[in-house]
Formats: sequence, structure tokens, C-alpha cells
Amino acid sequence: MARNVNRPLSPHLSVYRWGPHMLVSILHRATGSALAVGGGVMLISWLVAAASGKEAYDGFIDLMTRDGTGGLNPIPLIILVGLTWSFFQHLFSGLRHFVLDTGAGYELHTNRIWATMTVAGSMIVTLAIWAWLILGR
Repeated sequence: MARNVNRPLSPHLSVYRWGPHMLVSILHRATGSALAVGGGVMLISWLVAAASGKEAYDGFIDLMTRDGTGGLNPIPLIILVGLTWSFFQHLFSGLRHFVLDTGAGYELHTNRIWATMTVAGSMIVTLAIWAWLILGR
């Protein structure tokens, strides 16, 4: 098939410069999936433990909070911190998209700033919440 040399090629990833707005777009999809799958599994596990009686519920709470020595269990802690960050990243990114849907914020500089602020804001809020949960009790 003959190609018209005057017709431009479709843009490809190699044409675009990587920017924070691209990262936030990918993170929005990834965090939505993480919340749906990971949050769903956590919710179902919690509900099954709650419906199975006091011993099962206490066992679930022990599994999610304490290791064998009475300290914090690191694996569930990492999962819960990750889900918390996913929630806030998805929330802030969704709010950014809501503003973009109004037609505002498409200027390149503004778009970059708000994309960067969604990532920074989600990390700051996550750290603040978990610092309060772990240290503030």
C-alpha cells in the first residue's frame, strides 16, 4: 500500500515528552484498579471475619495489626498504607479531572502544577494519617 508522504504520522510515545500529567493519568487508572481489587478483597475479608464470630474477627484484627511479638505486622501495614495512598491519589486526580472537565486548567504550566500537586498531596495526606494512626495513639 502506498503511503502519502505529506500526511503526518500518528503520534507515538517516542514523540511525547514524559510529564507529570502523563504519570497522573496512568496512576489514576492503576489506583482505581488497586482500590477495586485490593479494597474489595480487604472489605470481603473483614465482612467474612465479622460474620464468622468474635474469634474470627479478633483473629482478623490480630493478623492485620500485630505480629507474633506484639509489634506492627509489616505486610498488612504496607498493604493498608498503599490502599490509603491509592485512595487519596485517585481522589485528588479525580478532582483534577473534574476541574479539567469544566474547561479550566489546560494551560501547560497549570496542568503540570496541578498534576504534581495531586501526587504530592496524596503522599502528604497519607503520611499524615498514618503518622497520626501509629504515633498519635
